[in-house]
Amino acid sequence: MAQSHHLEFAPPPPPGLIRAFLLAVLVHGLLLAMLAVGVDWKRDSTTVAVQAELWSAVPQEAAPPPPAPEPEPAPAPQASTPAPPAPDPVDIAQERERARQLQEKKAQEERAQQERALRAQQEQARLKKEQEQAQKLAQEQALKKQQDSKRKELQDQKNKDALDAKKLEALRQQNLKRMAGLAGNTDASATGSARNASGPSAGYSGRIVASIKPRIVFTDSIDSNPRVEVEIRIAPSGTILASRVTLSSGVPSWDDAVLRAIEKTAVLPKDVDGTVPSSIIMGFRPKD
Repeated sequence: MAQSHHLEFAPPPPPGLIRAFLLAVLVHGLLLAMLAVGVDWKRDSTTVAVQAELWSAVPQEAAPPPPAPEPEPAPAPQASTPAPPAPDPVDIAQERERARQLQEKKAQEERAQQERALRAQQEQARLKKEQEQAQKLAQEQALKKQQDSKRKELQDQKNKDALDAKKLEALRQQNLKRMAGLAGNTDASATGSARNASGPSAGYSGRIVASIKPRIVFTDSIDSNPRVEVEIRIAPSGTILASRVTLSSGVPSWDDAVLRAIEKTAVLPKDVDGTVPSSIIMGFRPKD
């Protein structure tokens, strides 16, 4: 019942199944038959060898057998290479000693070369240090010499200023004595109306300044108003004989300008009495 129920849902058998099975059996049978025939044919076709002897009608002498081949000469035995002689222990020791000595000599040469290089470097450093010290000493000496020269110049200037001051004071004293002599009094310290009346007039110095000042050419620009004192030596005719700076203003260009103006003036005016002093000291300022 279960089997019939199962076959009820099975696919239908393909058509020609029996015919295909029979055809396959037939083909396999033909193949087996052909294999059997081939094996029998190979077994029956055995070749039979037939040997025939030929006899000559007339007996002939047999040909001599060929000569036996000469035996090849045996190769000569090769001479065996003699083994190298064993090294002598003495030679080995000597060779090692020579190598050690050579290495030691090379090391000594390298040390000597390094020492020479070090000494050369030290010598170069020493020379450089000596040169630097010499240059420093030369600079110090030059600076000291320059300072000494400046101190000497300052001292000379001070001495010159002191000498000029002394000369100026002496010249003033001479002027006082001269003026006192003109007044008929030999005492330079004397005072009174008689002496003042017999000396240069009150406006005489202004006339001298007025004759010199227009000839001063001074183009420099200065903030201060320095004063220069100049000694002028005069002939009795009023001709200027010489002039020199007795007290500098500190501005050389102003001092030179005043001296050039005095030279250009050449002749100074006479006083109201027709006389001129033999020497007179005048002061000039650029802004007066």
